[in-house]
Amino acid sequence: MTSGPVRLEATARGRVQGVGFRYFVLRRGIELALTGWVANESDGSVRCVAEGRRSDLETLLEAMERGPAGALVERVSATWSSATGNLRDFGIRSGGHRGD
Repeated sequence: MTSGPVRLEATARGRVQGVGFRYFVLRRGIELALTGWVANESDGSVRCVAEGRRSDLETLLEAMERGPAGALVERVSATWSSATGNLRDFGIRSGGHRGD
C-alpha cells in the first residue's frame, strides 16, 4: 500500500442540504490539510472531491457519515483513486461544477 496522496470522491445523501453540511465538510477538510472541494448537487446530495493522505481522507469520510447537527445522513458512497495533484486548497464550489 502506498503512503502517497490518494483521491476520495464521496457523495452524501439524506437531509444534507440546508443544514450547514458543506461548511462542516469544509472545516474538516481545512483542519486535515486536504485539497479539494464540496458542493451541493441538484438531486439534494452533497458531493466532495478531496486529495491527501488516506488516513486523513478516511477521517473526512467518517465526518461526512456523521454530518453536522441537523443533518440526517442516510448513506455516503465513496470511490478511491490515485491523486491527480490538480487541486488547490479546499473550498466550496457551485452545484453545477464538474471536474477539478
